[in-house]
Amino acid sequence: MIRIIRTRDYKELSSAAADVIASQIIAKPDSVLGLATGTSPIGIYDELAERYDKGELDFGWVKSVNLDEYMGLSADNENSYRHFMNTHLFDRINIDKVNTHIPDGMTKDPAKEAASYDRMIQSLGGIDLQLLGIGRNGHIGFNEPSDHFEKCTHEVRLTESTIEANSRLFKSLSDVPTHAITMGIGAIMMARRILLIASGPDKAGILKEALFGNITPKVPASILQLHPDLIVVGDKEALPDVGSDDTYLRFTEKTA
Repeated sequence: MIRIIRTRDYKELSSAAADVIASQIIAKPDSVLGLATGTSPIGIYDELAERYDKGELDFGWVKSVNLDEYMGLSADNENSYRHFMNTHLFDRINIDKVNTHIPDGMTKDPAKEAASYDRMIQSLGGIDLQLLGIGRNGHIGFNEPSDHFEKCTHEVRLTESTIEANSRLFKSLSDVPTHAITMGIGAIMMARRILLIASGPDKAGILKEALFGNITPKVPASILQLHPDLIVVGDKEALPDVGSDDTYLRFTEKTA
């Protein structure tokens, strides 16, 4: 089942998505959260940190696993996803960093690191709630368009469109890593609940294709149609014609 929440803007999107994550933590304080990076989740992490400051949330028992990490970037590199997570969330809440997990981008053996990451997720009992963004080419995590769905964590060569999209976070296009380690589609789909977020007009076409087009590895996010508990939160620019198509199984529009 797909539940779609359409918000007026990014600020409201961040609040609505934070509501979902906060509810998960309150219901299960030792939840395993699958977390994402990039510009889309920043507002969500700001909202969660603010709720922690107000005493509304306790992350003391929470464990986290991140989707991916760039190859060749150390944890203290300002462009690494470990640095991103520390800056935008972990340093602002009471989570034990021992319980926060991100692939090692400096590994000399990506295949071994990938297998170890999958075993770690299994040892935690799997992911209770997985947060996802969606790339302009339909990627989730760094699972790029392909001729098959990658089940396990793996090393991936990033597409030119992904490198270009991510270059805004680097000093120059040439500084963007060309490879990453990413959680596989299998681990993502085994999460008990998935929260997919999308903002802006540039995500409208791919979001509609992913949710209501054919299920194909050429649009990796399309596999989410098969998940039994998928929540999609998008602003009105990413979901411009929500409600006009009866393929929307359930729709909630936030108006306050």
